[in-house]
Amino acid sequence: MASKVIPWYKKKHVSQVKTDYAYHHTKHVSKQHTESKSSSKSVSQAQAQATEAMAEQAYTVPVFRQRTAEETEEYQRVSKNVGKGLAVIQEELHRMRIATKAQVESLEIQKEVKGMMRKRVDLLEEIPKLPDFLVALRPHTVWEKTPVKLFCTVEGNPRPIVKWYKDGVPVDPLSTPGKYKIENKYGVHSLIVSRCVVSDTAEYSAVATNQHGTATSKAKIIVKRPAGAGESCHLGLVPHLTEIHASKLDVSLLDRFPVSFGVEGNSIRLVCTMVVVPDLPNIPPIAQWYRDDKLLKPSKLVEMSVGGGAASLTLPHLAKDDEGLYTLRIFTKDGTAEHSAYLFVSDAAPSAPGAPGAPMSVKAYDINSDYVLVAWKPPNTVNEAPITGYFVDRCEAGTDTWVQCNDAPVKICKYPVHGLRVGHSYYFRVRAVNSSGISRPSRKSDKVTALDAAESERLQVIKIEGKYDIVIKDDDLEGYVTIPGEPTDVHASEIFKSYVVLSWKPPSPRGRAPLWYVIEKCLAGTGDWQRINTTVKLHSPRYPVFDLQDGQKYQFRVYSVNMYGSSEASAPSELIQKVDEDGKSQDQCRLKDTLCACLRFVVHGLIPGETYVFRVQAVNLFGLSEESQESSPIAVEPALGKGAEYATPSSPFGITMLSSDGSSITVAWKSPKHCGGSKVNAYYIDKRDADTLVWKEVNLNAVTERMCTVENLKEGTFYEFRVTAGNMAGVGLPSAASVPMKCEAWTMEEPGPAYDLSFSEVRSHSLVILWRAPIYTGASAVTGYFVDMAKKGSSEFVTVNQEAVSHRYLQVTGLEEGESYVFRVRAVNAHGVGKPSQLSEPVCAKAIPGTKEIVAGVDEETGDVFLSLEACEICETSKFVWSKNYKLISDCPRVAVTTKGRTSRLTFTNPDKDDLGKYSVIVTDTDGVSASHTLTEDALNTMLELSYAIRHPIVPLKHGLNYEVLEKGHVRFWLQAVKLSPSVSYRFIVNDKEVTSGEGQKISHDVATGIIQMTVDHFTRANEGTYTVQIHDGKAKTQSSLVLVGDVFKAALKEAEFQRKEHIRKQGPHFSEYLYFTVTEDCTVMLVCKVANVKKESTLHWYKDDEEIVPDTPPNVMSGSCALPLPLFSRKDHGVYKAVLSDDRGKDTSVFDISGKVFDDIINAIAQIAGASASELVLQCTPEGIRLQCYMNYYTEEMKTIWKHKESKIASSEKMRIGGTAEMAWMQICDPSDKEKGHYSMEISDGVKTHTRTFDLSGQAYTDAYEEYLRLKAAAFAEKNRGRVVGGLPDVVTIMEEKSLSLTCTVWGEPTPEVTWFKNEQEVASTEHTRVMFDGGKFASLVINKVTPEDSGKYSINVRNKYGGEFVEITVSVYRHGEKIPEPKLGQAKAAATTPVLPKSPAPPSKTPTPTPSKTQTPAPSMKSPTPASTPISKSPTPTPKSPTPPRSVKSPTPPRFMKSPTPPRK
Repeated sequence: MASKVIPWYKKKHVSQVKTDYAYHHTKHVSKQHTESKSSSKSVSQAQAQATEAMAEQAYTVPVFRQRTAEETEEYQRVSKNVGKGLAVIQEELHRMRIATKAQVESLEIQKEVKGMMRKRVDLLEEIPKLPDFLVALRPHTVWEKTPVKLFCTVEGNPRPIVKWYKDGVPVDPLSTPGKYKIENKYGVHSLIVSRCVVSDTAEYSAVATNQHGTATSKAKIIVKRPAGAGESCHLGLVPHLTEIHASKLDVSLLDRFPVSFGVEGNSIRLVCTMVVVPDLPNIPPIAQWYRDDKLLKPSKLVEMSVGGGAASLTLPHLAKDDEGLYTLRIFTKDGTAEHSAYLFVSDAAPSAPGAPGAPMSVKAYDINSDYVLVAWKPPNTVNEAPITGYFVDRCEAGTDTWVQCNDAPVKICKYPVHGLRVGHSYYFRVRAVNSSGISRPSRKSDKVTALDAAESERLQVIKIEGKYDIVIKDDDLEGYVTIPGEPTDVHASEIFKSYVVLSWKPPSPRGRAPLWYVIEKCLAGTGDWQRINTTVKLHSPRYPVFDLQDGQKYQFRVYSVNMYGSSEASAPSELIQKVDEDGKSQDQCRLKDTLCACLRFVVHGLIPGETYVFRVQAVNLFGLSEESQESSPIAVEPALGKGAEYATPSSPFGITMLSSDGSSITVAWKSPKHCGGSKVNAYYIDKRDADTLVWKEVNLNAVTERMCTVENLKEGTFYEFRVTAGNMAGVGLPSAASVPMKCEAWTMEEPGPAYDLSFSEVRSHSLVILWRAPIYTGASAVTGYFVDMAKKGSSEFVTVNQEAVSHRYLQVTGLEEGESYVFRVRAVNAHGVGKPSQLSEPVCAKAIPGTKEIVAGVDEETGDVFLSLEACEICETSKFVWSKNYKLISDCPRVAVTTKGRTSRLTFTNPDKDDLGKYSVIVTDTDGVSASHTLTEDALNTMLELSYAIRHPIVPLKHGLNYEVLEKGHVRFWLQAVKLSPSVSYRFIVNDKEVTSGEGQKISHDVATGIIQMTVDHFTRANEGTYTVQIHDGKAKTQSSLVLVGDVFKAALKEAEFQRKEHIRKQGPHFSEYLYFTVTEDCTVMLVCKVANVKKESTLHWYKDDEEIVPDTPPNVMSGSCALPLPLFSRKDHGVYKAVLSDDRGKDTSVFDISGKVFDDIINAIAQIAGASASELVLQCTPEGIRLQCYMNYYTEEMKTIWKHKESKIASSEKMRIGGTAEMAWMQICDPSDKEKGHYSMEISDGVKTHTRTFDLSGQAYTDAYEEYLRLKAAAFAEKNRGRVVGGLPDVVTIMEEKSLSLTCTVWGEPTPEVTWFKNEQEVASTEHTRVMFDGGKFASLVINKVTPEDSGKYSINVRNKYGGEFVEITVSVYRHGEKIPEPKLGQAKAAATTPVLPKSPAPPSKTPTPTPSKTQTPAPSMKSPTPASTPISKSPTPTPKSPTPPRSVKSPTPPRFMKSPTPPRK
């Protein structure tokens, strides 16, 4: 049935040639061996006869006996016969040597032929081959409902992949689970069809494929139905199926969920796959899930699904309540199929470090309309602090708001929650509390409705004719009772430390009106009854009572109340007392612990081979008990019979010859790759002659080492060996036979091969190779080893180490990640390099995922120095094997090895320098998990220091002993520890004498802050000395000292005395803050002080240099702050300022010296504000030159102001003048020239920051400024030299007639001006009556002789030269004798009609109007300097007599005297 294509390399029948050659060669060798055996036998017989004859004559003819003649003849005859026998023997020996040589040569040829055949086979295996079916499929005919198996064997290189088809359609086992099963074991491919039906009749084919081709094998399966089984079904028709119930399905569980581990808050899914026959999508199997034998139901927290060949359980939000043994139970036609595994749930990360885990199993009990009793289980604590209490929260159904029910933590695991609303539903949760914080909340409880269960008991249901139900309340059957009866049987149903639950029986009769209860309590022996529920109406006959005093006994009574009134009080209860911490009454014990009915527990998830100890804690509503005594160690051993194929170890391999002495051979081998579930503890060796097939046992007793010397061998004979491994489950399969080994004595001088090559610490680029020393050392001792390396598949070996290493391990580096290598080792002695070892197994340079290294550390509790490794993988039989310098550490007293789970720890008992070295650990029965760590001297010293600190603990201090001076002159000595326990003890020692709390000193400590302190009330010279504090806190202790002598003590004493005086000073009015200065935004310096303990009568006076200063505004001491302003601060404000505060209780003085550094600080503070407010530099032209100005809030020459030109500092000089006003700083360039062009800057320094302002005086800016300067200079010159009246003329003259009037004045001008007199705007000519004089160009006079009334009028003088002039008016009044002197009338001034005469080359008029100075405007830096307003330039005409006289004091429109150019606006 198989179709195949024969490739080219098979056409020469290589297989047949190989078989024939092997057959003929074996036959020839067997024949020679038989002949040699027969010839050897005959030679041996002849040799034995000759030896016997020689032995007989040797003993019967002694050489020392005297012979007779007959005896001599007899001796000669015998000697002749012996000589002939010896010749025969020599010939036989020669023949035997030739036969033996031929036999040896034949064996050598046979060995060489086998080697060539093996190489030929390897060569053939490397040749590519198409797939070829060695065993083809064969057809089958089967009955319905029976299984059938098709199998075939296929070869090819590379190994083919086989796929199965049914009528050309691929067979998919997953599409119909349980129907098909495909297997591939040891090269045999099979397809199993279970429970065949008629529709399974088809042609099945197996298709083998590799990269060189495809081969196909086909076979038919015919399924028949027995006669009478029903109507025949033709192919393609599906028979009618009867209805099938889910419990009639055949279910087999496949992959089962293992022991699982989850974390709170996460989700987990437990899945179990199965095969269902028949697999009907609409009828899934019936599956039930149980937790701790309690049936689970689907909910938001439990999701279940069945179908698709799997049953799953999903827990979407894990909590500790979900921990337990989960069981899946599936109903089948044969009963049930079950599987169980434990789910462990660990606590999630705590809300705060050290906080406890969440409580568990929160449930509500004793539900009524007044309160609900909530109970829970405490969380398990391992390393956390003890639990101190619990908080209970509630949430009303339909909302997400949680409300805390108890203000203080409750100590026990039960709490009554009251204050609920009747008919409303609630959820509850609990949080645990310890010293580190509060846990996460527990899972919320089931929904609880606040209803009184007793109300339902008061309902009666009456059935009428089996159809109708009539519900009657007991209240309806009550008589017409108004006031109810009293309750009965008042008692304590539950007693706890924090509360007591009272219970009673309702009254009878109770009446129809709604009923509630009132509770009263009474302290035993007092008779004083107090009402408890003053604001709460109780409707239920149970209520928790809080606020009871510890150690006191109480009685309780209850009243029934309705709308008509109150009943009599019930009989008082018995004496009731709260219990103590342990849940027992202080005088009697009636509390019963609730015991768990199940006193056994199955522990899952243990690791076989590990040893465990167990302990138990009891739980009740008060919490966890102390741990029980630990159990004896229990070792977990693997169960036999599980995993049958691995119950016994696999075969050893790699048998190699280590030495031979001619009668024995020493062999070694490698461990089995699979140990079978337990440690391999026995090896058995078999041997056989290479020419025979019969194996013989070598050892009856097991060998534990992987090396054995086989004795009693024949020299020159070839032997084969095999090894079988055994464990506690039995003996496994034997290994493959070794290569033939010749038993001949090794006589070479070089050493034999090393053996047992192994690897550890395999990483991506390095590994460590280890080996054992050769058994045969040669003619001298082994001195070293060479390690050779080659890539897998390569024969080119490279020697790793250039020099031989003396130890039997080597770290190989420089490997390529992911590459596989093989290694061999060669031993060296004085005579050379010996045989190479057997090649190692290929090792891949790749670290195992999750590999961790050895960690060196110190145990925080014991102080032990240790090395630790956490294995990334481990199995049941794994062991941690530690070595030092790769020598196994056995029972060494210097170290101790402990193993817990995946972690092994090597602890040093007394570490010192002898423990230095390289430590390594190998985890057995894993895929090479190993690591190493070199312990250096520095690392060991560091760990020893830490170990000493742990074993000899000290109390760590945040701050050593120190002192501080307090108010009133008290001195406090204190230190602060990082942490103190409540049991700490300490003592203060002063000058070698212990001091205690008493008069004058107080000693105390605070555990929360870790502070220990001693306060000395009166610190004097007697307190000088050494202070020491000694602290003991558990095992830890420490001390701290403070030496308070000499200058240090004097400083402390001075400070203490000062504080005492300060305390006395503060009894009256005083300065809480002494004088200090501030600077306002307008650069006003304020001297400020703050006062305290003042009253209305208190006064404050200011002084400067002992002279009182009276400010404009009197100081207001009641405001708590007083200030003295110093505006326009400058050097004039130097001095000592003093503020004196006084009243009838005393006075206090504050002095502030403004000089030196203080003065500089004030100037810097002013400079800081002024510099920040400084405007940009502004250009201003004057007649003297060009001026750069900077406006600011305030300027004084004491400020550190620097002017620079081209980065060079400018010093004030005739050329460069520097100055300023209170509002600006300026720098003037007198008589500028081109040298003064460039960049100018001004820097104001406040001691911290430098404020810089700049101006670029070059280009057009300089040209415009220079032209303006020339214009202003010319105007100033004209103003200076124009004609003017210097003085001497009055404004009004009154004179009596007939008197002489002389108007004389001094005039000035350069050149000498012209002087003209006018009267009533008419020029006055000089006459006898009126004389006009001008003497010396300085004095001008107008003399009127004998004035008359006609001489009255307006007179004026006009003084003018080429630069301009000035008009001055005089009013003259003449009165007659006897007349009243008239009132003088001044003339009206009129505007001048002419303009001043300027120089011939005046500057052009300004191009910009005159700006109005304003503080809100700042001119641009390049703005031209404005000039006074003027009319167009023209020469001043010479006045004529007809011209009117200008009014008095009206000057020509030239720049006035001393007039400056208007100042541009500033910021």
